[in-house]
Amino acid sequence: MNKEIPLFPYDIFTPDAVRNARAVDDEVREFAPAVRLHDGVVMIARHEHVSQGLLDWKSFSSTSRPWHDPNSPRPEILLTDDPPRHTQVRKVVSDALSPRALEGAKVTFQNAAQEFVDELRAKEGEVVDAVGDITQAYIFRVLPDVLGLPKEGRHFMHDFSQMVWATMGPPGELFDQAMDHDFSGVIEWLGTACDREALSPDGIGQSIFAAADRCQVTMDEAKLLLQTILSAGADTTYLTMANCIRAWALFPDQYAKLRAEPKLLRKAFEESLRWDSPSRMAGRITTCDVAIDDFVVPAGTRCGLMFAAANRDPRFWDDPEKYDITRDNKHSLGFGYGVHGCVGRTLAQTEANAFLGALVDAVEAFEIAGDYEPWMTTVGHGPIRQPVKLKFS
Repeated sequence: MNKEIPLFPYDIFTPDAVRNARAVDDEVREFAPAVRLHDGVVMIARHEHVSQGLLDWKSFSSTSRPWHDPNSPRPEILLTDDPPRHTQVRKVVSDALSPRALEGAKVTFQNAAQEFVDELRAKEGEVVDAVGDITQAYIFRVLPDVLGLPKEGRHFMHDFSQMVWATMGPPGELFDQAMDHDFSGVIEWLGTACDREALSPDGIGQSIFAAADRCQVTMDEAKLLLQTILSAGADTTYLTMANCIRAWALFPDQYAKLRAEPKLLRKAFEESLRWDSPSRMAGRITTCDVAIDDFVVPAGTRCGLMFAAANRDPRFWDDPEKYDITRDNKHSLGFGYGVHGCVGRTLAQTEANAFLGALVDAVEAFEIAGDYEPWMTTVGHGPIRQPVKLKFS
């Protein structure tokens, strides 16, 4: 006999829960293989089941999700499709962000990284923010250049991040606080900066619109895809790079190993993505009854597949709380799985290889210099502020 999915005892999206998201998500994972929240949404948090759910897009559809508002101000495309339409749209982005297409952008990222790290040298020994002064500052400076966006209005990047991630979560105190902000300036900027006529001729943005010329997507869809890349290429990447810096300060033996073997940089980045994933969950809706051990999630149930908790599941990972740059992360869920796996993976790795590579080459040690402040969004996760000190070689 199938058991009834148990009700989790408290709200996992309150401000206190978000401040302690690692512990809260781990508690969800250990409570039961599937748990029901007070609004009926089912959370699945063990690695075995999350990975299976991500692979099985027919049973766990992306066409609807918890708290989904089709009138949301964030770009709505790609993440809300299933094959075959998803496959058609995804090809446009995967072509635009392929290793070959990013070959020229690689030089732009590398030159900007070296310039940025040279500027950081003047702040050696000072307390700086690993996010606002380092990783976010770098990404917000260079990513719009690579996409071909105009210089004007880039100060809206931070509010764009807030708008996108705030609207992914449930109604509540944090949602209300975020949406109390006037996003009209952000929306107006997105509407003009991502117009084809506003883009430089050699940026990634133009290659997206070229796909519309070939009738792979419509012109409106091309604009939405560019806006999606602008968000996806920024937020999760700078959060993961900031977590690299945190980890290198907290695990100095691993940083020393990395400096001795710089070829481990990609593994170091991917271990950061596993160690403290920048997204708590992916939203899905079941299209049929789905068995999760002794429980059945009924068809039509909105679900959260919890990346971060699954990436720390002790049933799957040895010593999951340890940051280990030699770990085999082949089955990490940081980049997702299956047809909805992160299409911007190559872009994120290109950004990280350039910037983190320049940091590793120049910085002998990182030191934690103040308390971690979490990003207060319900689904996005990571530091919005982490004071550190840098010691250069």
